[in-house]
Amino acid sequence: MKEKIVLENITSEITYEESKLKSFHKLNSAKTSFRVYRDEQVGIHCQVGKISEEEGFQKAEANLELRPRPYAFELETGVRSRNKTERELTDKELMDTAEECMEYLRGKYPQFVYKATFEQARQCVCQTNEKGMNYSNTDCCVNVNISFKHVNSKDIVDGYFSFSLRDFDKNVFFKMADDFLANFEVEVELPEEIIIDMQYYGLLGKLSESLNGECLALGISLLSDKIGEKIFSEDFTLLHDVSDEECWFNRFWDGDGCVTENDKRVFIDKGVVVTGYADKKTAKKYSIPHTGNAYTDMADIPGAGGVNFRIERSTKTIKELLNGRCCVIPVMMSGGGFADNGDYTMPVHTSLLFDGEKVLGKLPPFTMVSSMFDMFGKDFIGVGSDKPIYNDKQILFRVGKGNII
Repeated sequence: MKEKIVLENITSEITYEESKLKSFHKLNSAKTSFRVYRDEQVGIHCQVGKISEEEGFQKAEANLELRPRPYAFELETGVRSRNKTERELTDKELMDTAEECMEYLRGKYPQFVYKATFEQARQCVCQTNEKGMNYSNTDCCVNVNISFKHVNSKDIVDGYFSFSLRDFDKNVFFKMADDFLANFEVEVELPEEIIIDMQYYGLLGKLSESLNGECLALGISLLSDKIGEKIFSEDFTLLHDVSDEECWFNRFWDGDGCVTENDKRVFIDKGVVVTGYADKKTAKKYSIPHTGNAYTDMADIPGAGGVNFRIERSTKTIKELLNGRCCVIPVMMSGGGFADNGDYTMPVHTSLLFDGEKVLGKLPPFTMVSSMFDMFGKDFIGVGSDKPIYNDKQILFRVGKGNII
């Protein structure tokens, strides 16, 4: 039985340094994985660039004899195509847009020097096999990354902001620039109650690790023996959601070719740990539920992973969740993270004070102190229904204060 996975990327990138245009690059790349299955084994050949289908499968057949990999599962079937592209800019349109955005920064905030990247990325993934599978997923977005430094600053970088859009809107850029830069030179005091407002993707790593089905089965997860227990906040629901429109380049099938019913699966429901995630191999090995979460390795067999976690949003806006309080927007932070026991510390070198509508000024350095159980438990406030500041999903949670390291 034969199977083929094709991954194609087209990237156009414009860079600025010292607020001036530096370069334009365009890259087209393609990678193809050829697979031949027989007797609960698979031979794989992964090729970067062009290769004929005949030659690709011949090499996969040879690897089945020389370097077979175990795979004792039936191939999946199904036909589905999804294109999440909203607008694709020409290279000239991308250049004109980038220059208009940079001109806005140079004209309105000349006291800063900028390093910037404007990148349009398009990706198409197709997976087919002789059993009848024909899946494809296409996505395209513009990614913007801006770092800035005051002309009198002795630091390498003073601040940073970024965002992604499928249909690029320069007004979103202008507003984000105003949010981060207008009051950046105004110094304000850290509030007594520290509420963090940030994009949550970087906070889910330890929780994702703890929900790994193999770790749960081996008893080495922080959530081992806690399935069915209410560990987190009543307001905290975590799900795998491949229909999430605010996640870029996520395909709707996993590395085993499985599609989740309704494209969603709940792992933590109103604070209760429901299950861990597992691919076919992990589920069979440990006799645990198969959740359709396998990562794709173009050069190897799948493994447990491939989760696209999303925290269920509140019906309230960020301002409503704050309820008259202000929150802290971390801008530059490094040198911390999660410990093995789930404790979390992170030095915040630069941050902004935000009242839910506007930035009030820049805060002094401090260290966030929390834990996986607290930030999603007793200190969890919610994920707003709106997207101020980041133009993306953002979490509110309380933290303790430590001294800057």
